[in-house]
Amino acid sequence: MKRRVEIGILYSRSGNYRLVSDACRTGALSAIADVNADPSSPIAFVPVDYDPQGNADGYATGCAEILQKSSARHIVGCITSWSRKEAIPILERFGGTLWYACPYEGFETSDHVVYMHACPNQQLLPLFSHVVPRFGANGFLLGSNYIWGWEMNRVARDLIADAGGEVRGERYLPLGETEVARLIEEIRATRPDFVFNNLIGLSSYAFLKAYAELGRQDAHFLPHHCPVVSCNLTECELEAIGEAGNGHLSAGPYFHEAGAGGTGYSPGSSFEAAAYASVRILAEILGQNPDAGWADLPAAFAARRFETPFGATAIDTHTQHATLPVVIGEIEGAGFRIIGREGEVAPDPYLSRYDRNAQFGTPRLRVVPGRGER
Repeated sequence: MKRRVEIGILYSRSGNYRLVSDACRTGALSAIADVNADPSSPIAFVPVDYDPQGNADGYATGCAEILQKSSARHIVGCITSWSRKEAIPILERFGGTLWYACPYEGFETSDHVVYMHACPNQQLLPLFSHVVPRFGANGFLLGSNYIWGWEMNRVARDLIADAGGEVRGERYLPLGETEVARLIEEIRATRPDFVFNNLIGLSSYAFLKAYAELGRQDAHFLPHHCPVVSCNLTECELEAIGEAGNGHLSAGPYFHEAGAGGTGYSPGSSFEAAAYASVRILAEILGQNPDAGWADLPAAFAARRFETPFGATAIDTHTQHATLPVVIGEIEGAGFRIIGREGEVAPDPYLSRYDRNAQFGTPRLRVVPGRGER
C-alpha cells in the first residue's frame, strides 16, 4: 500500500507568461503520474493545485494557503524571480520548500528553495563565450522591468566590458508591454553585434516579430549577422513567435533534441524537464524518508545523483542548486538545432569562480596615438 503524500503545485494557468507556466505544470503533473504508476515507489503524490492567475502577489497567497490548509511541505512552482522572492518568507514561516524549475539570475541561496534550472554560470557565461567570438562584443540589452531583466543585464554589462565591447543600449519594458517600435529604432541606430533579450512572454514575442521585420529591411539585423540571444527562450514559446524566431540563439540545460536522460520521459522544453526532475527527485527522497522537510535536504543530497531528463543530476548541498549540462540551440522551426554542448557544469550562483581571461582570453590593449601621431 503506497503512502499518500500531498505536494503543492503553484503555477498560473493564465497571464503574460502562461506558456512557460503551462510547461512547468505539465512537467510536474507528468512526474506525479509516473511516480504514482511506479510499483517500486512506496509513495503516491496527491497534488494540491493553486492557480495565482498570473498575479505576482498571488504566489505568496497560494504558498501560504497550500502550507496552511494541506499537509504538503514541498511545493513545485513559481515562474518569475519576483514571485519566488515573494514566496520565500512564507516558506520560512511555515517550514516549506519550493522546488524552482526556471532559469534565474543567481546571487541567491535559501535553505527553503531547491534551484532546479540554470543560474548564470550555466547559461549566460557559456552563451556569451559562444556569441562574442562569432559575432562581436557590442551588445544591446533588453529586459522586462523586474528582477530577472535587471540582474541578468547587470551581469551582461560586466561580461561585455570584460570582452572588450560596449553596451550600445539598455532598455526595459513593463511586463506584458507589446509596443516595441522605439526599441527597434534604437537598435537600428546603434547597430550592435547582438541583442541580449530578457523580455518575457508577450513582450518577447512582439519584439522578435518586429526584429524579423527589421532584418528584412536591413541585412545587418539578420540572425546570422546580429542574432537575438537569450537564456529563457525554449520550445514551449516557439509557436507564439512563429518564423520570426528562426536563426536566433538560446542557452539552457536541455532542448528536446538533446534527449531524455535516464528517465525515459522526453519533456518538450527545459521548463518541463526541470519541473519533472523536481518531482522525481523529491519522490526518491520521500520514498526513503516520507517526513523529510527542508532541514533534511542537504543530507539527502549529499554524495548522491538522481536520474532526471538532464541526465544523472547532483544537487550542491551548500547552495541547493543543481549541476546541469549546458546546451546552446539555434531556433529552427518549432524546435532548436543543437550547436553547442557541455556535459556537466557545477552551479556557481555568485560567480565566485568566474575568470575573465578564461572566459574571453587575455584583454587586448588598445593603442593610444602619441602626441605627434594624431
